[in-house]
Amino acid sequence: RSSYSCCYFVLPCCFFDFHGKYSRRQSKKTQYREYLDFIAKVGFVCGFHVEEDCLRIPSTKRVSFIGKSRTYPPSEHTLIDKQITQFINSRQTCAVATCDRRVGFKHKDHCYGLCEEVGSEPPEDETETAGTIWMPGFQPREKVEQIRNCASLPRDFVDEVVLNVANLLLNAAPQKSCSDMQGGNMNTWNQGESLSLREVAEHLNKETLKKLKSEYGGLQTLLKNNHQVFEVLNGRVHIRDWRKEKPPSKTKPEVKRRLSAEAFKTRLCWFFIHHPDGCSLPSEACPYAHGTEELR
Repeated sequence: RSSYSCCYFVLPCCFFDFHGKYSRRQSKKTQYREYLDFIAKVGFVCGFHVEEDCLRIPSTKRVSFIGKSRTYPPSEHTLIDKQITQFINSRQTCAVATCDRRVGFKHKDHCYGLCEEVGSEPPEDETETAGTIWMPGFQPREKVEQIRNCASLPRDFVDEVVLNVANLLLNAAPQKSCSDMQGGNMNTWNQGESLSLREVAEHLNKETLKKLKSEYGGLQTLLKNNHQVFEVLNGRVHIRDWRKEKPPSKTKPEVKRRLSAEAFKTRLCWFFIHHPDGCSLPSEACPYAHGTEELR
């Protein structure tokens, strides 16, 4: 409905209508095929020559629809827009009727007819003319979508939170001596304690929490993004012990092994710089650089 020159591509996945879950109507078809037919019908009602294609992707839901051309001239755009409005209203009435029957209300059983007959007239109070709002309460997405997965947070801010949380976990455990580290005894390396996300959040200041709450996933996402330092399991935060990490598989193809070797030590080791006991791994075994001279 945005414009006559609009084209579209859609890859149907979850079974939803305009106003809620899609209700099956034909037992002779699979749920997926019936839903695909419904999506194709939406394109047809909107005045498109609908083309179907199967994508080369590793998914069971790979049938797509493309609308590149219209079935009507530009002069009939207003008429078709009215038809689309009626179709949307009929689907809305269908959703309400289905809901009413589920909760036990007596309702005229004309839902199926409304859904199938595009030309059926909606109630007068639901009729919309071309050029008005698309649907009550519809809010289009912003042209520029803001990235809110903690990836766009300032680096200094992220580093400060990581250091604060790591120190919190380290100080929660009894301090251990690292005098034996030079002799190769790594059992004294302070791994810290595990704390719940709530316990960690309680120790952060209000400004930090406010900034994190504006991001999707908040504190948990930030900690998971810093995979080198933290491990988040079942809502609890641990300091990652790289001695327990599985070594890379030796069965990888030669090309993949060569690529992973070329990407080796492209970042500094956080533990080498910040951990009071240093890194739990020797330099040759650590996937991160122990000093700038090791960086590739």
